[in-house]
Amino acid sequence: MTDVCVIGSGAGAGPVIYELSKAGYKVVVLEKGPWIKTEDFTKDEQLVTRHDAYVPTNKDEPQVTERLTSNGYKAESSADTGRNFQNGSCIGGSSNFMSAYFHRLKPKDFKLLSTYGPVKGANVVDWPISYDEMEPFYTKVESVVGVSGKVVEHKHHEPRSTPDYPYPPLVSNGIAEWYVKAGKELGYKIVPAARGIISEPSNGRKACYHSNYCGSFGCSSDGKSSSRAALIPDAVATGNVDIRPNSKVFNLKTDDSGKIIEAEYYNETGVKQSVEAKLFVVACQAIETSRLLLMSKSEAFPNGLANNSGQVGKNMIFAGGGGGSAYIRYEDLSAEDLETAKDKNTFINQCLVDFYEIDDPEFDLCKESPTGKVKGGNIDFLIEHSNPMPKAYRCKYSGSRLLFGSELKEKMKDYFTQQKRIRFEVFCDWHPTDDCFTTLSEDVKDKWGDPVAKVRTGYHQRDLKIGNYLADRALEVMEKVGGIKSTKSVTGNPPSNLIAGGCRFGNDPKTSVLDKNCKAHEVPNLYVTDGSFMPTGGSAPHTFTIYANSFRVAEKIKEHLA
Repeated sequence: MTDVCVIGSGAGAGPVIYELSKAGYKVVVLEKGPWIKTEDFTKDEQLVTRHDAYVPTNKDEPQVTERLTSNGYKAESSADTGRNFQNGSCIGGSSNFMSAYFHRLKPKDFKLLSTYGPVKGANVVDWPISYDEMEPFYTKVESVVGVSGKVVEHKHHEPRSTPDYPYPPLVSNGIAEWYVKAGKELGYKIVPAARGIISEPSNGRKACYHSNYCGSFGCSSDGKSSSRAALIPDAVATGNVDIRPNSKVFNLKTDDSGKIIEAEYYNETGVKQSVEAKLFVVACQAIETSRLLLMSKSEAFPNGLANNSGQVGKNMIFAGGGGGSAYIRYEDLSAEDLETAKDKNTFINQCLVDFYEIDDPEFDLCKESPTGKVKGGNIDFLIEHSNPMPKAYRCKYSGSRLLFGSELKEKMKDYFTQQKRIRFEVFCDWHPTDDCFTTLSEDVKDKWGDPVAKVRTGYHQRDLKIGNYLADRALEVMEKVGGIKSTKSVTGNPPSNLIAGGCRFGNDPKTSVLDKNCKAHEVPNLYVTDGSFMPTGGSAPHTFTIYANSFRVAEKIKEHLA
């Protein structure tokens, strides 16, 4: 019997594997996907973004999505639509493929209900811990996992125990300064954005080499701070870790008292195997974590493991917001600006946080708020990535008319050589509701014959209002930069790579699955350390906070084992 069995190996699992192995505990890691090494990651765009090389096929492991239509919610299998929420099935999980924008949550994110009051139709709660309890672990992620950037004070800046990031900022495209200048002219303070990418070599990892193929691509220098690159090697070096790739866990077996005694899984050849352990940590990414618990039924848990409260799978959250773009035409630029515009570096690394809290008497939601303020969000500024396929894709129409031949070639030549597409992304809270949850499909099964996850993706209209407010501020900056033909898109369609909730933590076992230390209320030896624990998501990508919380919970697990 091993000390700890960890299911998953991404941002939620890596810190636990790292900390427990270094503390001398024996750890078995069960990862559904393969162990892809650094030298095997490729910048082949066709392979990565068109053939989903690093996730299961929709034929083998489909998911069912319930989307809102004019006739109510409609269920569709990804085997039919091609759309799913699988985002990295391999050692290190989706942390291999993140864009790595690392924003800390703010103190108010931990007390959303207390600060801004209830929201009708949304299940908003305060977190059972404070920012101050999480802060040391944000700091630990910055140094151990690796975060680069430059701390600049602004009106919504969170308290820090260190004056700056351990790695200097990544080299940015010259257009970054255009954003900063435009912000000043509008009265906004645009500040550097931190990235989970190291700018200097460290601990056997090479620095970012600016391949310009980053988000969605595995890193071939280990500069990106994935769990696979930053944590797994040191854990393996202790000799205390047994990593078993291609191991798909399908059941957590319990004894009569409700304690887990073993994890049952299929190995690479489909043969059933099991691992006995004193303690189990589940970190499969939020949807698949809820699915595993719901599948793990027993006499003690007829509705799924840790689910006698009925809360497993409930209150799923994604990332609210959206994005937009504009174009800078080269013929409109001076010779000096033209040289800057043709800079080939992809990174901008600038963000606008002035509207993390919105205090605008003209904004309808502020008029309705008893405080006159509402939680807003974050704006990240970017330029179009170097990938040629999306650029070519945008050239195929003229209005509604499909182009081909010489006309298509001319449009592509102009797109690639006479302009630069500038972009923004906005992040705001995805308010948890009763219409966003994960259950098991009644009729769709995976290749092993197990029921797949069925995800309802309902959203709150408030998310769209806040997202559009932020997008309008971003468009002001884009147009001041010199962008033309600006557009925005803020919808209730959830992103496939920013998923949390389903096993929210809290103090009340009737309304939460986990306690404040992410131990299941109903199962004495079960912890959940991926994004499932989050009751609200803040206005930033979740990965940084998942890493930090996993380091925090690792300390509690060591106390438990001791």
